[in-house]
Amino acid sequence: MDLCKRFGFLFILILIVGCKKVERNFRASSPLIQYEGRYESLNDTSVALIGSGSVVEMNIVGDTCTLFLSNGVQDHSYVALEVNQEYKGRYLVDGSPIRIKLHSSDTSNVKIYKATEASTGDVIFNKVSAKKLIKVTHVNKPLIEFIGNSITCGMGAQTEEIPCDTGEWYDQHNAYLAYGPRAARALNTDFRLSCVSGMGMYRNWNDEDQAVMLDVYENLRLNTDSSKKVTIDRMPDLVSIALGTNDLSVGDGQKERSEFNQEKFVANYIGFVEKVFQKFPETKITLLTSPMIGEKEQVILLESLQKVKNHFSEKPLFIFEFDKMKPNGCGGHPDIEDHKKMTEHLIPFLEKILNSN
Repeated sequence: MDLCKRFGFLFILILIVGCKKVERNFRASSPLIQYEGRYESLNDTSVALIGSGSVVEMNIVGDTCTLFLSNGVQDHSYVALEVNQEYKGRYLVDGSPIRIKLHSSDTSNVKIYKATEASTGDVIFNKVSAKKLIKVTHVNKPLIEFIGNSITCGMGAQTEEIPCDTGEWYDQHNAYLAYGPRAARALNTDFRLSCVSGMGMYRNWNDEDQAVMLDVYENLRLNTDSSKKVTIDRMPDLVSIALGTNDLSVGDGQKERSEFNQEKFVANYIGFVEKVFQKFPETKITLLTSPMIGEKEQVILLESLQKVKNHFSEKPLFIFEFDKMKPNGCGGHPDIEDHKKMTEHLIPFLEKILNSN
């Protein structure tokens, strides 16, 4: 090959390499990436998504990207992916890179939501490989915080991929499609979830003496570890509390369980609402009943919530009553379609409160 041909070939090779869409690695700590919910920065490189619905948000330029996620303490977990406000499904986190095809080479808004809850362990976001990232700018929207139990977490909701009673107990979790996030998206508001499966207001699903929501709410991982407190970046415009299902339950039917103590329940509920108003003096609060309990229990729960409301007669506190339904998810929980029905029922109520003075 003579000199001209050699240099001609080299020039073409340089052009090909120069035109190729080279992807770069952007660490989780990049200022171009934003987070909301319960999360924690780790080692200046990775970020742990802790609570249900905690989210990574990026604006990605290019037609593909690769997400690098891993787990904290368990072998696998799940995230829900949203691209340009469109749900793209639930993805297994098992340490393998997740390659995403985007719509075009223009900018795409990509959000990664933790689909499982705090008690199942952290999802670690390590980096994204993409052509380019553009800084995320937020439109100021109202914020709703949904506080609750397994129903609020979306436990047992996604039954198509892994049937009930198979896999791990969290394999049917999908917080993204639970009633709270669904309602928030429909109302064009942001959301934050603070929920724990099995948790109650004065006792839990199958115990009488363990920590309840009043004890764990301010702790980062919603457990008894008080060494790390949750950081509240934004004050919620509305706080929705849905607790009582587990207080009123009979547990597993084998472990000894006392009769429901309404006095304790109401006292703890009042104490928790007082804590919420202390943290967020300007917020409004809604107390939700449960669609998953019997008619007798529903009467007791509604009566109890009314006592709580009466205690805060000067505060913007409201009660919402769900219609009773037969749940179609796992372990007596609502499935995705049940959550959709709950959302449709709840939206007009939340919208009215958000718009009220």
